[in-house]
Amino acid sequence: MREFVVSSWNGVMNYHHNPLRHIPDLQTRHLIMQVLAWMWCITFAIIVGSWSAFGISAIAHVFLIGAIAVTVGTFETAKRTPSAFEFIKGYHSYGRGRTYTIYHDKEGMPKKVYLDPNDPGGEHE
Repeated sequence: MREFVVSSWNGVMNYHHNPLRHIPDLQTRHLIMQVLAWMWCITFAIIVGSWSAFGISAIAHVFLIGAIAVTVGTFETAKRTPSAFEFIKGYHSYGRGRTYTIYHDKEGMPKKVYLDPNDPGGEHE
């Protein structure tokens, strides 16, 4: 029974096994899965005869498939380009990340002030 459930799940939800695997673009596969989910939500609502059932089912499907798509996208990014998750080492405030800050002079005119490149910045110096 477990094998049947896993096989059925993979046949529909796993893009390595279902026919959508032939579509190369991950975003297109996700869009098609969302459209199919909406179709099944509408079908379920018609069978039950309640538009409130459609709303609940539609929202649940959007969150479920959206979460699955974000997870798969994150895993694919980690597999294909792990450098995307390499962040700048150390603590830098956003303003110090550009190596300068903008001040205003006595007349109110903006003035670019370059910062010391050896200073990592931060609010608590």
